[in-house]
Amino acid sequence: MTAATGTVTLERSRSQDRDMSKWLRSGRRRDICFLLAGSEDGELRSQQLKSRLESHYDEHLEPKSFYGSLSALEDAGFVEKHTEGLYDVYALTEAGERRVRDHYEWVRDCLEGDDSGE
Repeated sequence: MTAATGTVTLERSRSQDRDMSKWLRSGRRRDICFLLAGSEDGELRSQQLKSRLESHYDEHLEPKSFYGSLSALEDAGFVEKHTEGLYDVYALTEAGERRVRDHYEWVRDCLEGDDSGE
């Protein structure tokens, strides 16, 4: 690999991260990712995710809206789905894990008073 090829690859990767970051701007999508990141084995059934969000928000989530959020995350490459018996099970992808870590660090910096803007 040449230096020019490496630069193009790095720029493409940064561009993809910026494009993908818009999918975490929704609070619900971000919360889904954080629930997956914090789950014991890194994955949860869709109904577990929905129940935990409803408990956190203290309100019922319309299935169409909830599953739309999951589909958007899957389409963006943040989560992946597989089936276990009758259940759809979701887990973060590597890109999803990276964005959750980045967002967590940003929130932590904000709470600690780091106003560097990065």
